Amino acid sequence: MRVLITGGAGFIGSHLCDRLLKDGHEVIAMDNLRTGTVDNIAHLSGHNRFHFIKHDVTNYIFLEGHLDAVLHLASLPSPVDYLNLPIQTLKVGALGTHKTLGLAMDKGARFLLASTSEVYGDPLEHPQSETYWGNVNPIGPRGVYDESKRFAEALTMAYQRYHGVDTRIVRIFNTYGPRMRADDGRVAPNFICQALRGDPLTVYDDGSRTRGFCYIDDMVEGMVRLLHSDERLPVNLGNPSEVSVLEFAQIVLRLTRSPSEIQFVRPTDARTADDPKVRCPDITKAKRLLDWNPCVPLEEGLRRTADYFRIKLGLA
Repeated sequence: MRVLITGGAGFIGSHLCDRLLKDGHEVIAMDNLRTGTVDNIAHLSGHNRFHFIKHDVTNYIFLEGHLDAVLHLASLPSPVDYLNLPIQTLKVGALGTHKTLGLAMDKGARFLLASTSEVYGDPLEHPQSETYWGNVNPIGPRGVYDESKRFAEALTMAYQRYHGVDTRIVRIFNTYGPRMRADDGRVAPNFICQALRGDPLTVYDDGSRTRGFCYIDDMVEGMVRLLHSDERLPVNLGNPSEVSVLEFAQIVLRLTRSPSEIQFVRPTDARTADDPKVRCPDITKAKRLLDWNPCVPLEEGLRRTADYFRIKLGLA
């Protein structure tokens, strides 16, 4: 296949580039490098089936030649980014999805939207299944990200129903691994970098909020299976093994053998406004349709991620 990946220099996007190249496809990565980095794809420089285009997907996209698939991952998923860049977050979810869907329609390509578990908001259903409509505050600080993805899903389904575009939607739950940014603002890079530097691990409130953490290799495997499947409605991908944020911090300390202490803080900014108290995917559908289940144990995934950050931080 000839595949376009928007957000291809980002965390998940760059790993998808690797996987699809490994599978023998031609890959075009598109990124405006606002939050992605060429460091994530530098190892692909010179690969005869890989091409990089610096471009903002909220603007018109022109590509010569055919395309078999468009994977739309361009986004601002980090709390640091969507709180600092709220308008851009909304634009990439709305205009970026519109532009990439139009490209897929023009090329007759299959379209995969990278959506998010944040469409469920602070859920009243636990674990969250694909049939749950969510509990989102549209005017809260997080609403710029949550609603951008909800709109993107609605637009994707409209193009499927009214224009016949062959679409897929993946709802991505908490994913971690190498190539995350140290200043990402999410719990995995925060805790790992703090532990490696010997800084206190800052746990918001009492650390009782829960998450399931899926390693990047498992997430990419699920996304590739969904791309090749016949399922046109949203599919959850994530790890249903739930741990509290406090437990996660304790695991990081043990694996890194860090002398750091856990410091409980009450946030004074908007970072945890409307932050879900629980987050756990129901992956029954992914198991049934994709024969998919996360395989990498949390401790193994965290070891690999910590090894990556040791090098990035110059501590190896």
